[in-house]
Amino acid sequence: MSSTDARLIKLDFVPGFNRESTQYAEEGKWFDGNRVRFREGKPENIRGYEKFSTDVISGFPRETITWTDNQTRPYIAIGTNTNLYTVQNETLYDSTPVVSIVSVAGNFQTFTTKAEVKVSVTNTTVQVADRIVFTSVDTIGGNIDINGIRAVTSVSGVSHFYVSVATSAASNSTDAGTTGSMLFLLPSEESNSIQGLGYGAGVYNAGVSVSGARAWNEAASEGGFTFLASMWGLDTWGEDLLAQRRGGRLFYLDISASSAPGRAIEVTASPTATTFLVSPNDRHVICYGAREFATSVGGGENPMLVRWSDQEDFTQWTPAITNTSGEVILAEGSRIIGAIRSRNAINIWTDKAMYTQQFVGPPFVFSFTQVGSNCGLIGQHAAINYDGISFWMGENNFYMYDGRTQVMPCTIRRQLFGNFNGSQKEKVYAGINSEFKEIIWLYPTANSDEPDAYVIYNVEERTWVYGNLFADGIVTTYNDRDIYSNTITTGKTSATADMYIYNNEPQDIYTGEGNPLTSFIETAYFDLDEGKQLLFADRIIPDFSFTAGETIDISLNTKDYPNSTERTKGPFTISQNTTKVDMRTRGRQASVRLSATNTGGWRWGALRLSVQPDGDR
Repeated sequence: MSSTDARLIKLDFVPGFNRESTQYAEEGKWFDGNRVRFREGKPENIRGYEKFSTDVISGFPRETITWTDNQTRPYIAIGTNTNLYTVQNETLYDSTPVVSIVSVAGNFQTFTTKAEVKVSVTNTTVQVADRIVFTSVDTIGGNIDINGIRAVTSVSGVSHFYVSVATSAASNSTDAGTTGSMLFLLPSEESNSIQGLGYGAGVYNAGVSVSGARAWNEAASEGGFTFLASMWGLDTWGEDLLAQRRGGRLFYLDISASSAPGRAIEVTASPTATTFLVSPNDRHVICYGAREFATSVGGGENPMLVRWSDQEDFTQWTPAITNTSGEVILAEGSRIIGAIRSRNAINIWTDKAMYTQQFVGPPFVFSFTQVGSNCGLIGQHAAINYDGISFWMGENNFYMYDGRTQVMPCTIRRQLFGNFNGSQKEKVYAGINSEFKEIIWLYPTANSDEPDAYVIYNVEERTWVYGNLFADGIVTTYNDRDIYSNTITTGKTSATADMYIYNNEPQDIYTGEGNPLTSFIETAYFDLDEGKQLLFADRIIPDFSFTAGETIDISLNTKDYPNSTERTKGPFTISQNTTKVDMRTRGRQASVRLSATNTGGWRWGALRLSVQPDGDR
């Protein structure tokens, strides 16, 4: 072999991750990675995160919204399975609505042996963990101040329950003369979707064992229905907030009613519904999957019904000649999943189809057009509008609507849906990172009940990547930087950590709450010389850009055949001062892996590899 046979080959790969085939078949492409994106065709690591505030969130956030009031003060609203929160000046306020108020005169019993108070209330049904706000109640049991928020610890019969207090009472007593009120807050709901089981729950002929036979008096092991996880819809009414928990009525929060956000109040005239939106130009509030207007022929819950309020009045839902409220039933599908605003229309998805809704004025108010079939939405928050184009995740594909509905070519579809927890699909959450022109979907992998992974589509470069924002945690919601200077997320960094709001990708921050973050990217296998003969590689000439002081590790893997044993050289540490890496390896195919655990940024340039023939054995 002569040294003159050596040559430099440029390591240049197709942008984005490509996982629709084997690592060998995806030659010339990037194959795997985590916490990386592609910008102008080149991979770089994603920036980090830090806490927005130190206030802990209760429950699992299912929806967040950011907006400003008339004085341009920024706000965040968060709906969880336990609470409705409002954030002002980085302070978290509990805005969970009050659903009923009961007088508590003469209804307390205290004990010296336990830190609980027994409450007797006629015909009031509560459950363990429900929260009650006690107001204007005198001291009971000699030393107990029960005022404030108390959680129900146990229930005894239909009219007795216990709430926790800080200490035991000084004396056993029954306080018959105490006055005050109990404000029952909106009860907590399940954080997970649960399959209905038991008697009457199964589909026809559902089996209870491998044999598949089920007698008439046996409970079904497979549910014909699912109890869906708690979900919220949030939108603004001018500077104020409208909120709706799935299956409930609207709630209204007047931001200017006090110096700090108070509790939302129920809009009692509104229908129960799956979700809602405010139509921006005509100012109707529109409920989807809503309860029908009661007529002489009846009415009730209709998961395919669209119902809207009078124009400029979210308290008026009764159709009349003097107002513009009304309702329409959509045709294709079994239930409405979600809706988003787009350019000059609202886009609606059922579990099977897509519709557009446009304001046309009286007498019809809105027109509805079906624009797609077999393209249903996978979850209530799995669709997003970007620059007038709608993008969404379906049951096993990604779709877009730009005037026509089309399946998006996706280079990681099998990777995602092959490792996906379909029982918690309702939790998929779509967001935008306008800084990088990206659409992100947060989703639960097969072994997680909460969104622990992401997939990102770059709208401009049409590339796909995936990974985990938190290595061992979850991220449940994602909001663009249109109000704050960076994207806003909610999540927890591990299974045992508390839930917080996070500033995601602050400028020049590459750490996770001050700790180094790990990123990696790996290519598919590529032939060193079209696989005709073995080649000898002895030098890597790196080309990276780094934040000052940062490094990256590079490894070269080689094989003689696709199914033969892999040989690994490295990792070799590369810094901004590294001119070359000397090494020795042989093979017909090779792949490159980059990995880094650092506090700064790195970006791939144009690496080259020195190779020469090494025989054809």
